[in-house]
Amino acid sequence: MTASRAARSLVADLRRELPDLTDGLAVAASVRAHDPLAGPGSLLATWELLRSEVSGVGPLQRLVEDPEVSDVLVNGPGPVWVDRGRGTELSGVRIDDESSLRRLAQRLTASVGRRLDDACPCADVVLCDGTRVHAVLPPVAVQGTTLSLRVPPRRTFHIEELVQRRTMPRAGADLLSRLVERRVSFVVSGGTGTGKTTLLSSLLSLVPAAERIVMVEDAAELRPDHPHVVRLQTRHDNAEGAGAVAMSTLVREALRMRPDRIVVGEVRGAEVLDLLTAFNTGHDGGAATIHTNRIEHLPARFEALCALAGLTRDAAHSQLAAAVRAVVHVRRRDDGRRQVAGVAVLDTDASGRVHAQPAYAFDDGALTPRAAAPALDLLLLPES
Repeated sequence: MTASRAARSLVADLRRELPDLTDGLAVAASVRAHDPLAGPGSLLATWELLRSEVSGVGPLQRLVEDPEVSDVLVNGPGPVWVDRGRGTELSGVRIDDESSLRRLAQRLTASVGRRLDDACPCADVVLCDGTRVHAVLPPVAVQGTTLSLRVPPRRTFHIEELVQRRTMPRAGADLLSRLVERRVSFVVSGGTGTGKTTLLSSLLSLVPAAERIVMVEDAAELRPDHPHVVRLQTRHDNAEGAGAVAMSTLVREALRMRPDRIVVGEVRGAEVLDLLTAFNTGHDGGAATIHTNRIEHLPARFEALCALAGLTRDAAHSQLAAAVRAVVHVRRRDDGRRQVAGVAVLDTDASGRVHAQPAYAFDDGALTPRAAAPALDLLLLPES
């Protein structure tokens, strides 16, 4: 039996024997009773394994603690996949027992007061450390219990680091810095896992220290390096179906908190109306992220979300035209690397429809002007 298997066997015994697995002294005494020759190293290894099994994410613990990992993906029993910014890759970790995987999923959801069982086979929760967990049980998940963990960034990448990582060219970083400096309201668009949150955190770190940033998120992923940040996080209902706090509620609360800049971590529903209202009530310099496949699709995406809030098409375009001035689009290249694709400005045609007009393309090491470059340059001019 390998040391790892021996440690897991010991942990299984401790789970049966001890009423309180968080009592370090009781755990140490029980380990010594099982193995009188156990040294400090063995005690520590067992304790760490027990901690991950009881209050952590079990066999996935070392993956979520890896500072390079943004996503951990379990597609039923078998190998575990991770994303370290280069696309999904095998992690070297396996979970081959469906019952163990199901228990892990149920423990994680129960730790924040949510249900996951045959009657409620899907759950989306945020753990205390900010990790977002989505779980699906069989038979809905045909291949077995499925887990998707979105790990919050361990640190903020400053804009200089993004240049060094070739996420954007130097000229592009200067342009985005001026976007923040000139208090232009903007959204960061892109697909899932393209780095929208990472980029927005970096840009918010450029906000002057005297300004108060109020952020509203589903999961606390934005982590700007800034001294004056207020973070509000939504709350799901509990097992009894009570206690939920919606994104739209928090956006309205943010308006009452004397914000200099309002930031919404991700616009995905009816809260878009409150966001547009906030941006249209004198709160310049606001920002948000939104899912779109292409930069030109942004108005259609906003139109669809506004329909969820009961706005007509004309009203949606009117609100969007007045609220958002620029769009920064991020993408994932074929090689898996995340990259800023470009910046667009929003323009309104004679019928009142909003269009995203490309202003600059961010090519490798270069900034290429597009048709709307003069319009963006005008927005970024310093006040006279």
